[in-house]
Amino acid sequence: MQNQMNYRSQTMTKCHSISIWMMRAASVAVVTIASLSTQAYVHAASSPAASPALAHYLQASNGMMAQAAQAKAPAPAPVEVPKPSKEAEAGGAVFMNNCAFCHGRDAAGGESGPDLTRDKLVADDKDGDKIIPVVRNGRANTAMPAFSLNDTDMQNLQAFIHYRALVTATQKGGRRGVDVSDLQTGNAADGKAFFEGAGGCNKCHSATGDLAGIANRYEGLALEMHMLYPVNARTGGSHAKVTVTTADGKTVTGVIAYRDDFTIGLHDSNGVYHSWSTSKVKYTIDDPVQAHIDLFPKYTDKNVHDLFAYIETLK
Repeated sequence: MQNQMNYRSQTMTKCHSISIWMMRAASVAVVTIASLSTQAYVHAASSPAASPALAHYLQASNGMMAQAAQAKAPAPAPVEVPKPSKEAEAGGAVFMNNCAFCHGRDAAGGESGPDLTRDKLVADDKDGDKIIPVVRNGRANTAMPAFSLNDTDMQNLQAFIHYRALVTATQKGGRRGVDVSDLQTGNAADGKAFFEGAGGCNKCHSATGDLAGIANRYEGLALEMHMLYPVNARTGGSHAKVTVTTADGKTVTGVIAYRDDFTIGLHDSNGVYHSWSTSKVKYTIDDPVQAHIDLFPKYTDKNVHDLFAYIETLK
């Protein structure tokens, strides 16, 4: 009994001392104390030297201090979203009819088009001097087509894109796209070594041949996606060839047109489409894109970042 009383007395003394310390500290820097993590308190309370009473006290104190700090913390200032000009409002309709399908209705990026609100060309544009030529002429070797719009629609369109960029700038932390700078974390020299060595990329590609200027045709996420998984890689693209051998020994060769687990299809040299059930024929595919697919399980994060850094230099 005497031991239990001494134990309780010691526990109460500990709690009283800690209470006085926390009250003094709170009067000086309540926010600092509240920033201590719950995990730190629980760890202290669960140590062999702590009593159950001390554990409950620490946890309860941490909760009260956090509430106090939250109550004292100033509310964030409301963000004032700028209002669009008449030109930007009119340009919104032009954008919805011609551009939103790829770039998203708010120009922040869609399924196939990049985020225009953080695009370098838009940032460098002055009154449409860079945007309008791209819209009018398109971009070769990309999914960006040319548009025949009158001068008024062009001016309104560029005003809308600039307006959306301005709105996005006021919404910190709200972007859903990937900036080019997000991907620029690799080492170009190491990427070149991988390209010419372990990656085996130079067996099919050349920095001065098919890849010359590729960083001018694609940028950011589009460039990285093209590097890792070229368009139509699943079906073999337009360069994959397939030779099908039927049950009676006949062979048909052509460009692969369709492929899944059940069907294989091709266009022969005359452009005629043929298809077979995969369970009834044998076929072999000569697919240059397969090398990209084979690299997937071999890539490390560093390989991808370094290779992208090197590909970015090919301008």
